[in-house]
Amino acid sequence: MGTYMDVHRDMVGITGDQLREAHAADLAIEKDEGVHFKQAWADPASGTVYCLSTGPSADAVQRIHERTGHKADEIHEVPLSV
Repeated sequence: MGTYMDVHRDMVGITGDQLREAHAADLAIEKDEGVHFKQAWADPASGTVYCLSTGPSADAVQRIHERTGHKADEIHEVPLSV
């Protein structure tokens, strides 16, 4: 099981409610791909959203995001943390 940080761009003006809704949509179907979305952060001014997840692959993370309508622009495996 890997850890992944993904980045979404072009979400300028995203609100807290919209971020919660997007995260909840991922949580609702994450088990279909064996993924778990741990947390999400957003910068409404720049339109950047970050999601931290665990799962079998970056492709599995992307498939969940695609199904919920917010494909990630970048997904990075995070092999080391403290």
